[in-house]
Amino acid sequence: MNTEILTSEIVLENEIAKLIPLDNPRNQELKEIIFDDDIWRYMGIFIRTETDFKNYLTNTLNAQKLGICYPFLIIDKVTGRVAGSSRYGYLNTTSEKCEIGWTWYGKDFQGTGLNIACKYELLKFGFESIGFRRIQFSADEQNIRSQKAIEKLGATREGVFRNNYIDSNGQSRNDVYFSIIKEEWNNIKQNNFNKFVNT
Repeated sequence: MNTEILTSEIVLENEIAKLIPLDNPRNQELKEIIFDDDIWRYMGIFIRTETDFKNYLTNTLNAQKLGICYPFLIIDKVTGRVAGSSRYGYLNTTSEKCEIGWTWYGKDFQGTGLNIACKYELLKFGFESIGFRRIQFSADEQNIRSQKAIEKLGATREGVFRNNYIDSNGQSRNDVYFSIIKEEWNNIKQNNFNKFVNT
């Protein structure tokens, strides 16, 4: 596994999406789309104020410095606008695994095909350049939209983690977990991401 690459500037790109490190001046453009409670309903937090936004950036970038995650800004190449964020999280180099998540998009960019374009680049780079053996995903048990989006990636549903996180109201929430493992990646790439593989 190539752990050194996780300390470098990673830029991923296809015809639809470009992912750049969150630690970039363009992260301020997130303020144009981030103050929307619908985005954060299943994320355990709400971003409603300038202070919330600053804390979100600070906490995420501090976690990156500690080697816990590698966060990205998502740029929609059609409009050139910053569209949201995603990351490699729960980085575990010993077991060669991570979780792709903490993903959100501004309302204008939801349902546009941007998500699958981003996930293809993250999966491809994760398996083929970093060398993960397992990449997992999770979604709140009530967040059916996210679960369906994960299933479209070709991930296997593994089960429900009960009381897996506490939401912003102090309530325990359940998460549904999915994964793709390296032995499946080539087939999934051809079957679920064919339009990206052949471009």
